[in-house]
Amino acid sequence: MSKLTHLDDKGEARMVDVTSKAVTEREARAEATIRMAPETLRMIIDGKHPKGDVLATARIAGIMAAKKTHDLIPLCHALNLTSVKVELSPGADGASVHILTRCKLSGQTGVEMEALTAASVAALTLYDMCKAVDKAMVVDGVRLLEKKGGRSGHWRAPEQ
Repeated sequence: MSKLTHLDDKGEARMVDVTSKAVTEREARAEATIRMAPETLRMIIDGKHPKGDVLATARIAGIMAAKKTHDLIPLCHALNLTSVKVELSPGADGASVHILTRCKLSGQTGVEMEALTAASVAALTLYDMCKAVDKAMVVDGVRLLEKKGGRSGHWRAPEQ
């Protein structure tokens, strides 16, 4: 296992210096799931939620979160993202929403944290908008699916 890059030789937190790293195309995909009562999902799908289109709001929240990751995660670099996609789809179980995110850029550091933040915040936004009708919702399975680019190359999560 490699050493932790956000710690210096004394073990103190630091922001990684990416000055000398090559600019490469980088991409990351992440996912999250929010589990809910079937009635809550039906309300969302049928467009009968009192707060309006909660999926559209969660999509926008995820995109905004990716762009603000450096404000939320202390040692992340501010990145010039060139693409952020957030897809939300009802789960086949009839009681969940699956969130899939993708972030891209040409830069000196990866976009894994941006993709993970987008998925997390989209799920939390769904929770916030639906908590009045379903307090028992569970955000689950937030994980990195894939990353491309940079020195470490291409990585894909094992199937679950």
